[in-house]
Amino acid sequence: MTGTTGGMNENPLDLLPEVLLAGSAVLGLLLGAWLPRRRQWLVAALGLAACAAGIAAAIRQAAAGGGPTAAFDGAFAVDTVTSTGRVVILAGTAVVLLLGLTPFRGDARESEFHVLVQLAALGALMLAGAQDLLLLAAAYLLASVPSYTLAGFRKDAPGTEAALKYFVTGALLGVVMLAGITVLYAAGRASAYPALGGELPRAPAVLVTAGTVGLLAGLLFKTGAVPGHFWVPDAVEGSSPPAAALLTTLPKVGALAALHRLAAVPLAGTRVPWDELVAVLAAASMTLGNLAAFFQTDVRRLLAYSTVSQVGYLLLPVAVATRADDAQRALLFYLAGYAVTNLGAFAVVCALPGARTLAGYRGLLRAHPGLALSLAVCLLGLLGTPPTAVFLGKLEVFTAAFDGGYAWLAVLAAANTVASLFYYLRWIRPAFATADGPGPGPLVRPAALTAYAAAAASVALGVGAGPVLDLLGGPLAR
Repeated sequence: MTGTTGGMNENPLDLLPEVLLAGSAVLGLLLGAWLPRRRQWLVAALGLAACAAGIAAAIRQAAAGGGPTAAFDGAFAVDTVTSTGRVVILAGTAVVLLLGLTPFRGDARESEFHVLVQLAALGALMLAGAQDLLLLAAAYLLASVPSYTLAGFRKDAPGTEAALKYFVTGALLGVVMLAGITVLYAAGRASAYPALGGELPRAPAVLVTAGTVGLLAGLLFKTGAVPGHFWVPDAVEGSSPPAAALLTTLPKVGALAALHRLAAVPLAGTRVPWDELVAVLAAASMTLGNLAAFFQTDVRRLLAYSTVSQVGYLLLPVAVATRADDAQRALLFYLAGYAVTNLGAFAVVCALPGARTLAGYRGLLRAHPGLALSLAVCLLGLLGTPPTAVFLGKLEVFTAAFDGGYAWLAVLAAANTVASLFYYLRWIRPAFATADGPGPGPLVRPAALTAYAAAAASVALGVGAGPVLDLLGGPLAR
């Protein structure tokens, strides 16, 4: 299908970024079986090359124009949402691969880690572009199974607990999601979004409501939103920092893009109050995440609850997807800003493996001034301090919420933003204080360089927001 017309389109080049990443993962798996242990890093290098090539292909495809298209009989959309998701997810994948180079260097399963990262990212890419319920289900599984393995990759007690809780929650809500897809298929007599958009408004409201709730359950689990957030703190704390960076970023980008597409196409004309449900869950996520983060002392758990609160803000434009004209560009820009800023914060954690608590960062400014500044930029960026990208992202989503008739939600989000200042400053304060002990410990330089780059990118994206925002408002493929 091309544009809004029918017809088959099975050109693999429409999925070139996804094909490149899948090919890199398969080839990396084969290489890992033959390369000596000291050369396993070549699998990561191959993945980095695939990410760079995929980003270039996505940008070129978007710049070519011609309007949105739907590939493979309409199952996969190629439009602004997909293109933005590709760039953000592939760039985030490259960051995670870089963060994993040092801690897993020489590990007996080093190549497996890099392959799993690429497969999880591939699932997130498919989530972002899925325009068919069956492809959405397959993408959910592809994004989930490698992530479960990454959570427990170290095979230690915390990692095993993290993987178990993550898997049990994901399996349960995955079954609920599949049940919801089955009900929606029965109600709409189709699995493609455009066809569902025409059938669901005439279908029985009870069936559409049940199917929508089940479908939202699975996607909200991938975002880490309430009520599917219980896995987040334990999985992030128990997994390795590079894996935690992936779990709190890449699946979230793909799932939120999928939620926006569902809201804007198949659910847009239904009588189901899905927007009110999403608004309530957004309010619960941002409030619960902030309250739980207030008194955390472990930096990973603090970032885990921070990501729960962040998804609350990110759900605002989803709730008004059919009410506000700027909802799409607000969501996409916030996703890009959040991804680079959150990955920068985790890069700081990776750079200081010996500092697990807030107190462990005391004296960071004196020991590693560049890293301390990067930490401050990323944490204040997650708060929404100008001129970082998240500041512009929050401004856009608050405006979209007001325009969409959810002024109360925008006010609550603003109040939660002010409240979150407390726990971000609890981390920044010891980092800029005088050290009484040995300091934050040795520095992992590659991760530190990644943190510098992410902090700089967050500021650059915020300063240059104007041209970027102009590119994010294109129509969806239908």
